[in-house]
Order: sequence, then C-alpha cells, then structure tokens
Amino acid sequence: MNSDSSDLPQAGPHGKKLTADELKRLEKVELHRHLEGSLRLSTLLELAPSVGIEVPKDFTAQAEKFLVTSQMKDLVSVLNKFWMTQSVLSSDEILTRITYEAIEDAYLEGIRILELRYSPTFIQKNHEHLSYQQIHQAIKRGVKLAEKMPIAVGLICILQRTLPLDVNERICHFAIDNKDSFIAIDLADDEDALPARDFEKIFLTAHRAGIPITIHGGESQSATAPQNVIDAIEILGAQRIGHGVQIVKNMQALNLVREKNIPLELCVTSNWLTHAVPSVGAHPFKKLIHAGILTTINSDDPGIFGIDLTHEYSLLQETHGFLLADFERCNDIAAQASFIPLIKRQKHWPRPIHKI
Repeated sequence: MNSDSSDLPQAGPHGKKLTADELKRLEKVELHRHLEGSLRLSTLLELAPSVGIEVPKDFTAQAEKFLVTSQMKDLVSVLNKFWMTQSVLSSDEILTRITYEAIEDAYLEGIRILELRYSPTFIQKNHEHLSYQQIHQAIKRGVKLAEKMPIAVGLICILQRTLPLDVNERICHFAIDNKDSFIAIDLADDEDALPARDFEKIFLTAHRAGIPITIHGGESQSATAPQNVIDAIEILGAQRIGHGVQIVKNMQALNLVREKNIPLELCVTSNWLTHAVPSVGAHPFKKLIHAGILTTINSDDPGIFGIDLTHEYSLLQETHGFLLADFERCNDIAAQASFIPLIKRQKHWPRPIHKI
C-alpha cells in the first residue's frame, strides 16, 4: 500500500544528507496549503487569457508577473499576484480541475496526508454567479476524482479576518452545514485587522458544532503577533496555529503553546517572502524544536511561490542541518495533529499514528 521509508539512509548523530530523489520519495504530511495558492503555473498561464490577463511569451517574464520568488517589497504588489490567480477561478469546472491537480501534485511530492484550505469568500469575489455551495461541491468533485491516488485529503474552511463579522458568521454556519466534508475551520488574512475577541462568538459556535479550529497567527513582525497567538488559543479555542513563528520573542506565548501541545504549521519560504523572518537561515524552526514546541513543515502557497514541499525539506536540510530523524519527527507530529479522521490517515501513513 505504501512505499516504506526504511530504504532511505538512516541518519546517525552527524547524519548523511539525503539526495534530492530521497527527499522527494520521503513520505510527508502537509497541514497548511491553500488551494487558491496551489495552481500549477501551466494551468494559470492557460486560463489567464480567458479573463483578460495578458501572458508574456518569455518564461522569465511569466514568472515575474505571476509568481513571488523574492522578498516582498510591498504587500500590494504581492496581493495583485494572488488576485490574478483568483480571477481565473471562475467556474465549477475550473475549481474541480485545480483541486484535482493540487492533490496530484502533492501526491507526486511524496505527500500522503494533505489538508487543503480555501476561502469561499475569496473565491466568490467577482464570481458572484458561484454560490458558496457551488464552490464547495466543485472542490469536493476534485477531491473525489483524486481518490484513486493513495493520499488522505481533507478540506478546511477559511474565514477572512478583514471581512465584516456578519459575513464571517455566515461562512461559519456554511462550514457547520457542511461539516461532513470540512475537517476544520480557520481564520486568515491580516492578523492585526481585528482583535480575536471580535470573533469569539463565531468560533464558540464552531466549537459547539464540533468543528476543529486552526488559526493564522504569530506571523507578522508586529509587536502584537505573540499576543495574537495567545488570544487565538485562549479566546478562539485554536488547536493548531498557522505559522506562529513570532512566539520565540515572547516567553508567555512560547510556554502556552508548549503546555497546551499546540502544533505550529510552519512555512519557511513563505515566512521569508513575507518578511516574517529576515532570511531562511534566521527562521527559528530549530529553536522552536529545542524549546519543546510541536513543529510541522508546510508550503503555504506553493503555486504562488514557485515551490513544492520537497523544496522546503531541501531548505531545512541545507540551512538548518535537518536529518532524516528530524523530518520523520515533524511528519509524525503532523500525522498526529491532522484533523482528517484517523482511520483515513492511518490507511496512507507508514507508521502508527498516536495521539499527541
């Protein structure tokens, strides 16, 4: 059923670096990947002209126009690239296609447990002919088509922090109405836009409905970022934190995350590109591990960033000295922390999955 990673070199104290092929073959878990940020560049280039976006003939110019491959100079220019990608998500057929392709790409990267998150409001923007339910059904069809691949897939519903509370309340109820096919609910966008307390009632509703909760927080360089993580846990009931890198600057946040066994969904390239960390080498990944924090490895928006999850493994090996044992530890934590039903996860994971 599964390829066994036992044929990979076992890392000793000083370890042997894994080759590019070994890193790719390593069985992986990804908890933090945005569906809207996972479009293949080839698909985006094919679809862009249909919505009036001109595609340069030269590949370098294409990458410059559609991808984020160097640190952001300003947020607006990067958001424009996300909106270009979003603009092609204009039909049921396209949503089904990009979902299937995202899962296929993940499988080819060695991912065996995959959580894909998406925002119904983000996709529907300027596509008002698509209802939230149409969007969800189209994405579900993409997941269904991919069932022949040996990979466990779950969907997370995103609320946008920058939208009015009544809109987010409707999305919360939409997620509850579809909790047979949503494994969790998330709060994303600018973490400093509104305080967590404003969303307390909404996430209490989700909690009472039995929907697990993960929250984007502790990503920005703002002074309040560590407190945002504390509030996400204590006020919104977060069971996982998306990013959370800034807790290294605040012992109260660090201790809370450790004591509550809250896994962090860390995204190295994304954190560098968004200026959450000054460089890949300055990412506090190993520092968080040494502090006893549950860490997982994720790609965030691989289509926008021109990367895949294997690229993140290569970065961690080259810049942070990760060995096979480090990768397997992060993957086993992620397998345990996933909100996908255990029986579905275990079917595709080579090692026993235990509770954290």
